[in-house]
Amino acid sequence: MQIIIMHSRFTQARSLTLGTPHIVVAVLAFVLLTLLTGVLMAALSMRLASADVPLFRSLLPLPAAMASDAGGKDRYLQENLSAMAAKLGEMEAHLIRLDALGERVQGLAGIKPEEFQFREAPGRGGPEISHAPSSELNIEQVQELLKKLGQDIEHRSDYMNAVETQLMAFKLQSKLLPTTPPVNVAYNASGFGWRSDPFSGRSAFHEGIDFSAPTGTPIVAAAGGVVIASEYHPQFGNMIEIDHGGDLITRYAHSSKVYVKLGDIVQRGQHIADIGSTGRSTGAHLHFEVRVRDVPQNPHKFLSSGIKPNQGR
Repeated sequence: MQIIIMHSRFTQARSLTLGTPHIVVAVLAFVLLTLLTGVLMAALSMRLASADVPLFRSLLPLPAAMASDAGGKDRYLQENLSAMAAKLGEMEAHLIRLDALGERVQGLAGIKPEEFQFREAPGRGGPEISHAPSSELNIEQVQELLKKLGQDIEHRSDYMNAVETQLMAFKLQSKLLPTTPPVNVAYNASGFGWRSDPFSGRSAFHEGIDFSAPTGTPIVAAAGGVVIASEYHPQFGNMIEIDHGGDLITRYAHSSKVYVKLGDIVQRGQHIADIGSTGRSTGAHLHFEVRVRDVPQNPHKFLSSGIKPNQGR
């Protein structure tokens, strides 16, 4: 191939002869330059894609954009699944604690285990509404449901703790109420209220009840408490007073023998004295009083609440 070059500066035309080797070298140089340009463009594209430039991402070819988006979704799903798994673990621990708390409350409330099962799922059901619109939950909605369920479990746990505390207080208080008959006899000689005084014959208010029994008959504490008096009284003879808390005391009078002293802690049903006829008394008996804030109460109200069905005093 011969190329003729003409120009005004040239005094005569010049010619350039290109042979086959020159053409081959030129073609190879063009191909190499094209490949080098492609490699540089690809490297630049990957660098900008990793930099997450929004404008450039919109210009990326569809396969590359789809691959990057799929990878992001996978990471997003994995992170949310891990978070939900951790939340489910916390909720499972809360449910185990709530089950144990429910069983304790069940026992305090006196509910039979077979009547209230905590570890069995309750029965549910209902008609299927085929025409109702259905939609699948997304991850955000599932996370919101888990959050709400966790809050509900915590609220129920707090409520059950409050109920357990209240039931425990009631149970302890009931153990301190004088509901155990102090003497094992079938009747009492004199009741609570107005009566004719056995010494003067005048009408007088009797602040307790009298249990008539032979001298030496055991007297037991009607409830647990602390002995606040164990002494001889001109009217009551050998007398014991027990403080049960809540400004409630019981008084045991006219005993022949006393087995407890001031400051002793006694239990319900503990033998504390023997029946006698000391003090202002016409015969062997126990004068028993229940006082709240030093106001006499009818002992029958307390003793009758401690009697079980088909059981006499």
